[in-house]
Amino acid sequence: MVAKVISATIVGIEGMLVQVEVDITRGLPSFDIVGLPDTAVRESRERVRAAIKNSGFDFPIQRITINLAPADIKKIGPQFDLAIAVGILAAQGLIPEKRLTNYLLAGELSLTGEVRKVKGILPMALRAREEGIRGLVIPEVNYNEALLVEGIEVAAVRNLSDVLEFFIRGKKLKEDRLPLAATIESAVKDYKVDFADVKGQQEAKRALEVAAAGKHNIIMIGPPGSGKTMLAKRLRTILPPLTDEEALELTKIYSTLGLIDAGSGLIRQRPFRTPHHSISSAGLIGGGRIPEPGEVSLAHHGTLFLDELPEYKREVLELLRQPLEDGEVNIARVEMSVTFPARFMLVAAMNPCPCGYYGDDRHECNCTVPQINRYRGKVSGPLLDRIDIHIEVPGLNVEEITSGDTRGESSLEIRKRVIAAHQLQLERYRREEFNYNSELRGKALRMYCRVDNEGMFLLEKAIESLGLSARGYDRILRLARTIADLDKSEMIKSFHLAEAIQYRSLDRMLS
Repeated sequence: MVAKVISATIVGIEGMLVQVEVDITRGLPSFDIVGLPDTAVRESRERVRAAIKNSGFDFPIQRITINLAPADIKKIGPQFDLAIAVGILAAQGLIPEKRLTNYLLAGELSLTGEVRKVKGILPMALRAREEGIRGLVIPEVNYNEALLVEGIEVAAVRNLSDVLEFFIRGKKLKEDRLPLAATIESAVKDYKVDFADVKGQQEAKRALEVAAAGKHNIIMIGPPGSGKTMLAKRLRTILPPLTDEEALELTKIYSTLGLIDAGSGLIRQRPFRTPHHSISSAGLIGGGRIPEPGEVSLAHHGTLFLDELPEYKREVLELLRQPLEDGEVNIARVEMSVTFPARFMLVAAMNPCPCGYYGDDRHECNCTVPQINRYRGKVSGPLLDRIDIHIEVPGLNVEEITSGDTRGESSLEIRKRVIAAHQLQLERYRREEFNYNSELRGKALRMYCRVDNEGMFLLEKAIESLGLSARGYDRILRLARTIADLDKSEMIKSFHLAEAIQYRSLDRMLS
């Protein structure tokens, strides 16, 4: 007898339906799985066999063949355990096959029949809704994740016996679905850090405000202890909360990697990722034999902070060029090609020289010119061209270090200006395919970045003196557009451009 059960696999960060076909015939006892299964899928034979027996059911001593269709797509992960077990029981006539056609089943089985958490439930649920499937039968620990998808029934099960209760006796498994709005925090999270705690560094704070307002990439250059890392960690406190669309896209990425906590639903906070400088290319960009998202995708709609930038392998840093430009990562393998979203803000920090004290009045720098050039040369010009803001962060003087509790402007006050600038951009670009100034390109750049005559004269002089590339010119215009938005000015004026040019300090240092 043949039974068919619907399950799913993950390709990139998208769900893909898989038809699990179970055939039980007479012959020597065997249990074969075909359809390009990976190791985890092939090993499901032993898990399914033990789970069925230990749940009080008879396992057929016959020839069992499992086909996972379509057969030309690699099947990855243990989520097929539940569908295979239910298919075997249905092929024996224990479950009405008609009921199975309306549900997608996904879950890993323990040897005792318990249903364990699996990765990628959110993209599976989204795909099931698109294909018109009525509902999901999934592990209880994945319940809140699946409830994020409206318009589809969700049945959470703890063990194989629960599944049979649901399909045979029609037992209704409780579904406490909340509207999406109920999962959204009404206010930005109360972070434990605040810009008010940072002494001095007014120019750096302003640069980070501009970066946040237009979603621009930024690099901070300064001696050890000047506060670069402290400033970077506070950037997320001035960013607005994720929109519903951004939150769902980000949550899908984390779901694919199994990083959604059992009790949590939609991710509402912008991510702040800080990979160590020993990270590999696959760890940063994504990849592997079966491609998975890397740190740049985990930082999607958030911040990727690379501290001590020259300490990263140059070949790893060079891989950032495509995602910084395109907002996505394309990974090609023999078995498949996938695209991961990677629209993040890059925040980098570095010392001005190997010892860290070049240009510091309070410490003597012992580095030679070739050493300094070699150190800075670890970060290529094309990569720096893709970083909009270069800001120097000098060491604090004695008065600033020893001053009392003189709190500066708080993150809440800065965030209000950033949110206002974001709203201006969302309104301005409502008919475009992008939302923020950092994404302005080509014709749109000329259309929305109107500069007065005095500003054009200043810009021409800057190109000549700094030797800016065409990309550098575009980035100054985008920065000036953001500064004008913070000033609530539709026209870009000369002082907006002057401030934008100041944020290209590495161009000035290396020119």
